[in-house]
Amino acid sequence: MSVQAEVATRKSEIVGAQRTAGDALRALGSVSVLVPACNEQSNISQVIERALGVLDAYDLDGEVVVVNDGSTDGTLAEVAAWANRDRRVRVISHRINLGLTAALRTGFRAVRGDVIVFLPGDMESDPQTDIPLLLGKLTEGYDVAAGWRQGRQDGKVFASRIYNTVSTWLFGVRAHDMNWIKAFRREVIEALPPLRSDWHRFLLMICASQGFRIGEVCTPYQPRKHGRSKYGFSRIPISFLDVLVVKFLLMFSKKPMRFFGTLGAGFVVAGVGIYAYLLALWLAYGKQQRPLFWFAGVLGLAGLLLFLVGFVAEMIVNQQERLEEMQRVLDQIAETNVSAGERPPMGGR
Repeated sequence: MSVQAEVATRKSEIVGAQRTAGDALRALGSVSVLVPACNEQSNISQVIERALGVLDAYDLDGEVVVVNDGSTDGTLAEVAAWANRDRRVRVISHRINLGLTAALRTGFRAVRGDVIVFLPGDMESDPQTDIPLLLGKLTEGYDVAAGWRQGRQDGKVFASRIYNTVSTWLFGVRAHDMNWIKAFRREVIEALPPLRSDWHRFLLMICASQGFRIGEVCTPYQPRKHGRSKYGFSRIPISFLDVLVVKFLLMFSKKPMRFFGTLGAGFVVAGVGIYAYLLALWLAYGKQQRPLFWFAGVLGLAGLLLFLVGFVAEMIVNQQERLEEMQRVLDQIAETNVSAGERPPMGGR
């Protein structure tokens, strides 16, 4: 076989493989690429261009949604120029910097796709490579696909490894890189609770706690070429405190009485035990220990207060579940109205 024939055969194989991959990815439905960005003027155009290139290469119906999180450089102007050239590009802007979690919360409300791919705006993740990898993982039946950075060599590798190890131990989520790029099926983001500050780090844990299947895929890491990172070492201790808060909420937010009632019962039992000891001491030796007597009383009162807190928390959770049920009904009505009318377009080329 001649060299030209071999080249033609190889090109044909590549086109065929791409067509096959495209069929699998298109079966997922429309794709929204969500890109939060703050002061990424030098990077954002490349991110958008490469994301659109993936949509074109695999013939995917989709959009690129950029959340401009209070940028003070030309990021907004860059994205607005893209939006004027291509209807698939949309921009939502925060007047001030609210942080990544707030940007994701805004973006999740705005995206229209059946699948949502979250990428950073700094080109540490290459959309041309990573979007097909994440979507390919979803085609295996997973609800969430998480990227695992390969070749990462920045100064936060060790701290990130400790954080991921602690998170795995606390939540049982088997993933090596909790805080990196992700792809979600739409039902996943619709089931997410309201995200509080810095909770973007715990999306995998929250999804796992709700029973969604999480898959991991290796993705190449490339160092930032322009700008500087918005996240430093000062966030590490805050992250560990947030881990404990999220663990508590995931364990006890639905049934708080299990926590407060168990703790209260322990206090009451301890107080009764101390009173029994003091009674035996008085009957046997006629001795009294007033500090211990008052301490047992405080334990008993604390236990009763914890019981009351548990009852109040149960009432709050009950009301919250009713509100969530009302929200689901309203969403179903809205979805029915949209289906009966014309669904908002994703954008055209």
